[in-house]
Amino acid sequence: MARSSSKGNYEMTENKSSVGETGTADVVIIGGGPSGSTAGILLAELGYNVVLLEKAHHPRFHIGESLLPANLPLFQRLGVAEQIRAIGMEKRGAEFVSPLHGRGETFLFAEAWNKDMPYAYQVRRSTFDEILIRRAAQCGVTVIEGCRARYVDLTDGRRAGCVAAVFEDGRPASWNAKFVIDASGRDTLLANQLDAKHRNKKHNSAAMYAHFQGAERYPGDRAGIISIYWFEHGWFWFIPFADGATSIGAVVWPYYMKSRKIPVRDFFLDTIKQCAPLAKGLIDSELLSDVEATGNYSYSTDRSHGENFLLLDDAYAFIDPVFSSGVWLAMNSAVAGACAVDSCLRTPANAEAAFRNFDRVMRLGPKELSWFIYRVTNPTMRELFMRPRNPLRMKEALLSMLAGDIFDGSPIWRSLFAFKAVYYLSSFYNLRRSVESIRRRRQNISERLTPIDSSL
Repeated sequence: MARSSSKGNYEMTENKSSVGETGTADVVIIGGGPSGSTAGILLAELGYNVVLLEKAHHPRFHIGESLLPANLPLFQRLGVAEQIRAIGMEKRGAEFVSPLHGRGETFLFAEAWNKDMPYAYQVRRSTFDEILIRRAAQCGVTVIEGCRARYVDLTDGRRAGCVAAVFEDGRPASWNAKFVIDASGRDTLLANQLDAKHRNKKHNSAAMYAHFQGAERYPGDRAGIISIYWFEHGWFWFIPFADGATSIGAVVWPYYMKSRKIPVRDFFLDTIKQCAPLAKGLIDSELLSDVEATGNYSYSTDRSHGENFLLLDDAYAFIDPVFSSGVWLAMNSAVAGACAVDSCLRTPANAEAAFRNFDRVMRLGPKELSWFIYRVTNPTMRELFMRPRNPLRMKEALLSMLAGDIFDGSPIWRSLFAFKAVYYLSSFYNLRRSVESIRRRRQNISERLTPIDSSL
């Protein structure tokens, strides 16, 4: 049985899919992380019959715990702002620490171009993600946990049909959908099926991370600031939580990870010792969790959509998390994706324009952030970060980028262009140092020829 939508002529099925072996839906979403849940909430509120498949059970551990100020208006829109506030550690900026300079430099979001976004939050992703997926269910999404999507029937790689899945007890399941959204994250289900996933040719790294108790923090308003520590083989993150725990991770070049001869826990602790400012603050701390590790960190895909499917967030591309952009890019991609799905289903004649707008959003974030990410370990970039100046409002524009304010019209682009020009001029002035940095990067690229063991 169907009813006419109050918006346009699209016919939506009234009955919701039940948890079973087969079903139908207007939209099937693969993955229950921030992007999948956000897309589900928005589409359900528009009246669509949405099924969301999540392979795990919430709460579950996930990395990527530092949010951006640009997230906050979206929390209001999704109806979760107060819940996020209750679990979050207020984050007013980011500190970059260079042992080579013997100090750090703090960038406050309140000093960005747009003064209306002065803070963000640090969160435990297990709790954060559960808030979002429970909100999706509350909004009418059929949330099915413990069910892994295994395959999407594709016609000529262009049109998605049946989504085949399996429950954790081994029962097969399938759903027919008018539209499929791949929010499977680094599982990259559709990109793998389409053979569209490619390692990033310019940047690749591996990561080790864990939670600590008793790490030394700043007092007062600075307590929630994220710290980024550069060291010889990459960089560390330091993310404080409201409950007293701290997330610490090392993002390193492939050659360094391949040098490991000892258990990953010991290797991680030995790596921390190589960064004196970080190690000093952890003297009285203890591990709260196992040390996790992953390799082959950065990749992209050569398409973001097909006739009736979209790739969101990490299912489309993953970049180095140095600027904490992951959750914001994920949720923003879901907003763009939900808009595109709604336009395609209600007014098929507008599908081409809807996909074009969606593709622009998907490409913009990784493109703009990657320029900085590829260079953040370069000595010239360190110098600029350690001695920030604001001619032509360059510092304000940089802070806006760090806050995630790259989609909503703040006029930052000329100032960012000026910053890039200063970077290139400084690199030319210090030509010998720049050439050595390029040589090391090429060494790291060649190291990718032998895959890193992601089961470290």
